[in-house]
Amino acid sequence: MVDTKTIALMFGLTVRRIQQLTQDGILETELVGKSRKYDRDKTTQTYITYLSDKASGRATAQSDQENESRKLAAEADLKEAKAAIEKTKLAELEGQMHRSEDVEAVITDLVFEIRSQITALPGRLAMDTARIQTAEEESIRIRDEVNIILDNLANYRYDPELFSKRVKARGEGADDYASEETDNS
Repeated sequence: MVDTKTIALMFGLTVRRIQQLTQDGILETELVGKSRKYDRDKTTQTYITYLSDKASGRATAQSDQENESRKLAAEADLKEAKAAIEKTKLAELEGQMHRSEDVEAVITDLVFEIRSQITALPGRLAMDTARIQTAEEESIRIRDEVNIILDNLANYRYDPELFSKRVKARGEGADDYASEETDNS
């Protein structure tokens, strides 16, 4: 029983290469005490067989199988990612999901509408309050106008058509999800 360094010297390889061959399952170790050791004769025979198989092309068949397995796994992952993207597109098209920039744009429109109503308030009230005689009547009139604005805000309802229009404006779907995925990578 010999250590990794001895096997490396015997084969003219680095210790790291011997470790790699062991990890790949080509060479085998046995636990001797607290350390792993190689059976010199068995390891030599295994390594000769490995080199012979490699020279005749049999070892590449296993490597080809591993590569094919990795390729299939990668293809499955790619298909799964594409399916997730398509599912997200469909959810957006059906109005079940909205992009944050669409939500932000609709809310911004709402805020600007409220702002314009509030900034128009003095102009709408100027003539009415000029004819009112008491401060209490003026207060009631101003409060009524403010309540109209607040009612408009309270009655705001989700309009799926607003979001649908934004999706359609982008080009009948969420075609740029894939480019966002690429950009975020």
